[in-house]
Amino acid sequence: MALTHLLDDSSPVVRAALAEAVADSPAASRGMVMSLAEDQPLIASIVITRSPVLSEMDLVDLVGRGSAVTRALVAFRPNLPRGVAAAIAEVGAEEEVLLLLENTTASITRFTLRRIAERHGHHAPIRNMLLDREDLGADARHLLVSHISDALAASGLMRTTLTPSRIDYVTREASEAATVAIAGTVRQHDIAGLVEHLRQQGRLTPAFLIHILCGGKVDFFSGAICNLSGLEDQRVRSILATGRMHAVRALFEAAGLDRSIAMVFVEAVLLWREAARSPIGFSLQSICLPLIDRFRHEAQPMSPLADLLDMIEKLQLMEERLLARSYAGELAFAA
Repeated sequence: MALTHLLDDSSPVVRAALAEAVADSPAASRGMVMSLAEDQPLIASIVITRSPVLSEMDLVDLVGRGSAVTRALVAFRPNLPRGVAAAIAEVGAEEEVLLLLENTTASITRFTLRRIAERHGHHAPIRNMLLDREDLGADARHLLVSHISDALAASGLMRTTLTPSRIDYVTREASEAATVAIAGTVRQHDIAGLVEHLRQQGRLTPAFLIHILCGGKVDFFSGAICNLSGLEDQRVRSILATGRMHAVRALFEAAGLDRSIAMVFVEAVLLWREAARSPIGFSLQSICLPLIDRFRHEAQPMSPLADLLDMIEKLQLMEERLLARSYAGELAFAA
C-alpha cells in the first residue's frame, strides 16, 4: 500500500526510483507496473523494457493506446513476443517499425514482415533492413521491388535524363526482371504464396509465364499453372514431364491461355524435355531460337502470338548480350 501510494507522488524522481525498485521483480503488482508504464517516458522506459510482469496482452494494449514513445519503448523490449511485433507493424510509424526491425531478439513472423513491407516499403531504411533478412517471404520481397521501381521512377536523375514514356518502360522492364529473379530463387514452400500474390496483382501474364519457362524456372512455372488451372501440383508436374502434346495443350488452355499461343508453350515444354535429356544441358537460346523459327511465319501483325514471339526474341537478344559481356570480361581478365 505504501508503494502504491508513491504512484501519486508529484516528484518524477520518486516515481522513477519506484520504477527501478520494481522493474525486475516478477512479484511486483501488475497494476503498479501498468501505471508506471503509462507515466512519463523516462519512468515508463524502465518498466516497459524490463518488467517480467507485463504479459503479451499488456504490451499489445500499450501499443494500441500508447503514444509513439510508448510504442518505441515496447519495440525495443528484449525477446518481444510475435503478437506484440504484429501490433507494432499494424499501427506503428516508421521510426517505431525501424526499432522493431533493429531488435534482433524480437519474434517477427513472415506475415508481420509482409505487413511492414505493405505499410512502409516506401521508406528506404526499412526497405533495406527487410531485404537483408533471410526470413523475408518472396511475396514481401516482390512488394519491395514495386516500391523500389516507384522510387526510381520518382528520382530526380531519372526525371531529368529520360522522358516519361522511357521511365515507364525502364522501370517496368527492371521490375519484371527482378520478379523473374525472385521466382528463380524462391524456396519450394514459398512458391504457392508468391504465385497467388502475383496473380492478385495481374502479373501472371503470358509474357511473364514464357519468360519464366524459357528462363528455366520450371518449379515456379509449374506452381503458376497449378494456380491458374486449379489442378493439383502432382497432376500438373506429371503432364509437364511426360504428358502427350494434346494433354499439355489442354492443360495450358485450362490455365486460361489462348489457343493461338498455347502451342508456343507446348513447344517450349517439349524443347525443355529434350534439353533435360541432352548431355549438353540447357541454355536459354536452345529454347528461344527454335520457338522463333517454328512460329514466326504463323504470327499475324499485332496478334497475341506476335507479341509473345517478340518477348521471346527479346529474351534471346538479352542472352546474347550477357554471353558477349561475359566473354569480353574473360578476355580482359586473361589479358
